[in-house]
Amino acid sequence: MTGPAATRGSRPTAPAPAPEPTPTPAPAGLAALLADATERLRAAGVDSPRANAEQLAAFALDVPRSRLVLVTEVAGPAAERFAELVRRRADRVPLQHLTGVAGFRYLDLAVGPGVFVPRPETESVAGWAIDWLRGRAQDDGRGVAGDAGPVCVDLCAGSGAIALSLAGEVPGARVHAVEVDAAALVWLRRNVTASGRAVEVHEADVCTEPPASLTRLAGAVDLVVSNPPYLPDADRAAVQPEVGEYDPALALWGGPDGLDVVRAVVALAARLLRPGGRLVVEHADGHGAAAVALARADGRWRDIRDHPDLAGRDRFVTARRAVHGSTG
Repeated sequence: MTGPAATRGSRPTAPAPAPEPTPTPAPAGLAALLADATERLRAAGVDSPRANAEQLAAFALDVPRSRLVLVTEVAGPAAERFAELVRRRADRVPLQHLTGVAGFRYLDLAVGPGVFVPRPETESVAGWAIDWLRGRAQDDGRGVAGDAGPVCVDLCAGSGAIALSLAGEVPGARVHAVEVDAAALVWLRRNVTASGRAVEVHEADVCTEPPASLTRLAGAVDLVVSNPPYLPDADRAAVQPEVGEYDPALALWGGPDGLDVVRAVVALAARLLRPGGRLVVEHADGHGAAAVALARADGRWRDIRDHPDLAGRDRFVTARRAVHGSTG
């Protein structure tokens, strides 16, 4: 025997067997994966299950959705990522929370827990506002408020979808984004910073007295646009899980008739806008007549009109700030 640790009758210890390597899953065909995912999402009640499956596959593969047609097989790790994403989507986690991105007009916005995910129907709201601003600029050969460009305020700004669209698509626009929810403000500031666009962020509740940073704009604003919370409280049990469980309550519920915050927006906009300035407010698809009626009842608006979205549903009301208190 040799070595200081050797003792009578000892035997050398056999080395522990090396762990067996984890087998790498075999590649899977993309067509079969998409078909299976589509059926799983359809069974879970997800709207547009095929489109959701394709967007999740593109995210798992880190390729544009348009390039999925070039993919035949999915390597094991990517297939596992895709399967986990599909499982979570079938549990009704919002698609945008899984990918971390929401597309809006020409923007890719960072979104996640704590901020309202912008919807396609709001693009028509932003589009009307942008078209009006561009039209006014062409009419007078300058910006709406002169060479400095139009002054715009986005009330209940959320992720910044409308504010950043205005800032990016209207030359010279000076845009102010107003939000009260602390969690949403984190996403708003993140998107403003990432975009590099000139948007000033204000933390304020539109239903109370606005801060000094906003009151200094009184009578000097060309456009006020808003996608406020407008769902009636009675709808709490009827909304889809993606809405009720994941969108922040402050961005959804508008009181017994859904119009509490819409009323506050209409009143605040009348203080902010110059005579002839425009108000654009999104509302629930059943609120077309009611939104027009409350603007008329306010007494400070003319040219009050309701507009449909691309699906033909009542979606937003527009109005022109009267010179005095007359309506029309």
